[in-house]
Amino acid sequence: MITDVEAASAVAVAALRESTPRPLRWAVIGYGFIGRRHVASLDQLPGARVVAVCDVSDARLAEAREAKPGIATYDSVARLLGEASVDAVVVATPNRTHAEIVIAAAHAGKHILCEKPAALDVAELDAMLSAVAESGVRFTVHQQRRLDKDYCTVKAAVESGALGEVYTIQSSLYGYNGRMHDWHVYTNEGGGMLYDWGVHMIDQALDLVDSELVSVWAEVRNVINDEVDDYFKILMCFANDVVVELELGTYFLADRDGWFDRHWYVGGSTGALQADGFDPAGAIVRTTALLENVAHDQDKSAASYGPTRSFGVPRPGLIATEPLPTVEVDHAEFYTDMLDAWRDGRDSRVRAAEVRRVLAVMEAARESSRTRMSIDCSHINKEVLR
Repeated sequence: MITDVEAASAVAVAALRESTPRPLRWAVIGYGFIGRRHVASLDQLPGARVVAVCDVSDARLAEAREAKPGIATYDSVARLLGEASVDAVVVATPNRTHAEIVIAAAHAGKHILCEKPAALDVAELDAMLSAVAESGVRFTVHQQRRLDKDYCTVKAAVESGALGEVYTIQSSLYGYNGRMHDWHVYTNEGGGMLYDWGVHMIDQALDLVDSELVSVWAEVRNVINDEVDDYFKILMCFANDVVVELELGTYFLADRDGWFDRHWYVGGSTGALQADGFDPAGAIVRTTALLENVAHDQDKSAASYGPTRSFGVPRPGLIATEPLPTVEVDHAEFYTDMLDAWRDGRDSRVRAAEVRRVLAVMEAARESSRTRMSIDCSHINKEVLR
């Protein structure tokens, strides 16, 4: 006897395997800031067409109908998921609702793109992945900041070998007034900056460093927001001896040009990289004289040094800079890769195992902050799902 779930799954899979594939018919659940962006992005693709949106707000549904005449609107997730005219859904609702909606969508036979963080913890994600596997539908998480220009520029420089053997990476993002939006300021909605931006910065770090994670130390706190974290510092130590420092503060003040932006520093054995901004400006920096080349002919007079012999102002010509080659990016690649992967039956750019690893690191960060101790992460492996 064929169950309703099996029947729905068969329809969803068939939509991906048609010899002349028609556009997948999408519904976006949650028509807020990010939901609207998903509608606009998907409608630009030849392999996708947004046919419906779902939201609890009548005003937002009215805005959707005005923005896209003829679109179907729903105020009930259950009713939407019962529609055979929908092949796939975007889950763009508050974080606490992701697991429930993804599981229901999988059981309804819908392919799923879920906003980050996919879940509040590893246990939730495991339940979601079980439902996806049982239903035979496709599932991807919107970790789109792997395609940010600043990150892709840094990754290209590291992978080119231009910096030699990398030993330290600093990734940071600063704001000036503690600003967070909508439900992100509420704990019971899954708010806070670790869920909002930490998930991206951790994902980038794990993607950038090709090694197993050994340990995590973190400080996660709310500085001026009543309920949720608005500051974190995370140290990630890897088996290849690379140390990654992540820092974010929504109230992190400095009177410097470009301070309230994205920042990177990567130190290597033959040079360093500094990059500032989401559209990064920066340089590769080198020294023209290493210690072994000058150790035996140093001027021993005090006038040749700065405040200390090791840490003074370098003489002119000792520091050389090279232009930082930037990488052009297109966030549409996230969607095209996802659709191609779904049709080809392969993994998309963001794999479930990698999502699970990110959530495990976030759990370790919270535990470290709570206990004031470094957390052993040797059990976390990006290739294996428990």
